[in-house]
Amino acid sequence: MNVLVIGGAGFVGSNLVRRLLAEPDTHVTVFDSLDPIYRSTRDSVAGLGDRLTFVEGDLLDEDSLDAAVKDQQVVFHCAGQTSHPYSMAHPLVDVKVNCLGSLRVLEAAQRLAPDSTVVFTSSSTIVGRAESETIDEDCVDRPCDIYSANKGVAEKYFQLYHDMYGLKTVSLRLPNLYGAFGKADPQFGFINFFISLAQAGKPITVFGDGEQRRNVLYAEDAAEVLLRASQDQEMFGRALYASGDEHLSICEIAEGIDKCFGGGGVKLVPWPEDRKQIDVGSVRLSSSRLRKITGWAPKYEFMAGLERAKQIIDEMGQENTQ
Repeated sequence: MNVLVIGGAGFVGSNLVRRLLAEPDTHVTVFDSLDPIYRSTRDSVAGLGDRLTFVEGDLLDEDSLDAAVKDQQVVFHCAGQTSHPYSMAHPLVDVKVNCLGSLRVLEAAQRLAPDSTVVFTSSSTIVGRAESETIDEDCVDRPCDIYSANKGVAEKYFQLYHDMYGLKTVSLRLPNLYGAFGKADPQFGFINFFISLAQAGKPITVFGDGEQRRNVLYAEDAAEVLLRASQDQEMFGRALYASGDEHLSICEIAEGIDKCFGGGGVKLVPWPEDRKQIDVGSVRLSSSRLRKITGWAPKYEFMAGLERAKQIIDEMGQENTQ
């Protein structure tokens, strides 16, 4: 099977590449711009064997993207601008990457790989602040930032290309992810940033009282559900939540990381105004629809996922940075 992972040198992408290469007779092409803004690096997929091909290319470069997509059987679109604060400061950049970039992927697949399955890594934050106790696919989306709004727009593109052109598309709304190959930058996911602080022996700084609650998902579990979704025709044309069951407070997450990685404790600090405005508060996600279709469930609870991530990081001599 020929598989393309767009954004395969990033956090989600590099974990997905490893899962795909565990499948026999699978050749993986990684397409990534290696843009320093997004902290991706070729090292994240280095040394993985001769069934991997790396292509450095820009998502918005039609010729290079077309060449990568042509004749692929599965395309995972994991590339994008993923920082909520950056999207507010640079909204037009976010539109260009997350909306126009997604359209480029769909156009290339429709023309050059029309029988392929195209899987999009969306975000649970498109729903915004919770207006009910549990969030599922029936809830109205009220995003709190440009990134989340544009992820929702891109989802609609994927649905349209399925409904209008018959392209086999899937969108998975992923929650707060953590694991090896993450980014030591608070703009690109707070859990991996917390891990980087603990690795350095620094205190983990938590905004406000840290009582807002989140669903979390270990990166290898995210890779597994992405693969499952690409193989199940009942998923085609859908946008579904894929999350873990645990509903942890930010303080509980920080304390767990500090315990696992031996950091410098947990420190509460006041909210920066720009971050407070786009925080979604407490959100409880349900992925029951996806689980009924695919039979998937997370393998790792939070502390087990942290121990697994620490083992990988220690074995590779890797800091949790990109």
